[in-house]
Amino acid sequence: MSHLTRVKTRLSIHAHRKVRGLLEGEYAAVQVGRGIDFNDLREYVRGDDVKDIDWKASARSRMLLVRRYVAERKHTVVLAVSTGRSMAAMNDAQVGKRDLAVFVTGVIGYLAVRHGDLVALVHGDERRQHVRPPDNGELYLERLLGIVHDAITPDAGHSDLAAVLDYVKCAIRRRAILVVISDETTISDPVAAALRRLTAQHEVLFLTIGDLDPTLAAGAAVGGGARAPQRLVDVDAGAEVPSWLRGDARLQQEYAALVAGEESQLRRRLDQLGVVHEQVRDTESAITAVFRVLERHRHARRR
Repeated sequence: MSHLTRVKTRLSIHAHRKVRGLLEGEYAAVQVGRGIDFNDLREYVRGDDVKDIDWKASARSRMLLVRRYVAERKHTVVLAVSTGRSMAAMNDAQVGKRDLAVFVTGVIGYLAVRHGDLVALVHGDERRQHVRPPDNGELYLERLLGIVHDAITPDAGHSDLAAVLDYVKCAIRRRAILVVISDETTISDPVAAALRRLTAQHEVLFLTIGDLDPTLAAGAAVGGGARAPQRLVDVDAGAEVPSWLRGDARLQQEYAALVAGEESQLRRRLDQLGVVHEQVRDTESAITAVFRVLERHRHARRR
């Protein structure tokens, strides 16, 4: 099954009416201006372009009338995906973070493509960053999803969201809707600085892919009927998590408190930067999270 087919199937099952509403343009704004679709006629005023005068209508009404058009307002949606090696790990719901990142990227991209917008991709790690220019169509989106999937491997460089965001600044010149997909649990000063620069030019949305709790005992239930793996390897370090570290009740409480604190701090810092954010833990919550982040973005106060 192709990446995009998996996305479309899930969307159809999840909430057809809600998806249809998004595809009908809830984040679009039709404005009057020069374009290709005729809107109406109005009386000529000093400063209007004479090319817009409708001479036949003016002759019939015996006053100068100009044509007004619905301006073309295609958005460019930039998918900025951190494809460092940490994305090759699992998360608490026993979902591969790579598959979840591809799925979230596909949901956003599919909504944009169906809306008639252009989709671009920026991805990378600490070693190198890449860009694919804006284009449209489901075939192009499928290629982008394949690129994201293939870029996330245990052999990739360490994740470096700041480097990816700095590359966005250099590679994407026109104003766009920037959707950041990362597994960062904290917003470092370099990431905050990059986001601050980007929000001055783009509308920025942020989706976080959840992590696996390394303190879970082997075989412990992790939700949805899944079980924690018998052997747990730290993808970044390339070493197995010691058995004594897993299943300790006190350590689990301390880790849970740490994660909750990091999530709260991440959300607070992104709020300060004016960036809407949602956390994604599995494919089911992914669709809901995308809807929420788009809805929050739509109603967010423009600065």
